[in-house]
Amino acid sequence: MKKLLILVILLAACKRETNVNQGNVDRGRQLVNQYGCGTCHSIPGVPGASGMVGPALDHIAQRPALAGKYPNTPDFMARWLQNPQAIDPHNTMPNLGVTPDDARDLTAFLFTLK
Repeated sequence: MKKLLILVILLAACKRETNVNQGNVDRGRQLVNQYGCGTCHSIPGVPGASGMVGPALDHIAQRPALAGKYPNTPDFMARWLQNPQAIDPHNTMPNLGVTPDDARDLTAFLFTLK
């Protein structure tokens, strides 16, 4: 079962959607500060984003999985950002009330971190 999950994650990562271009990268970078992402995560290129509670987000665009088990695709990342607790109630990332438009822009920015 674990091998199947890994295979599914890898296949999804290879077939990443290209909708990140629909988001606004510059606005996404600003939203990182608005939502306080740097309180928990270190994020390259974002002054003051040096949190150590969550994982560092450098190279997030190249990782095959989010939270170690979900496909790292733009669509999934945007869903995760909107309500991580709905996807995995046992994770430590809080629901920050990210709107769908903000999630799209945050995702566009995060997918520049290669």
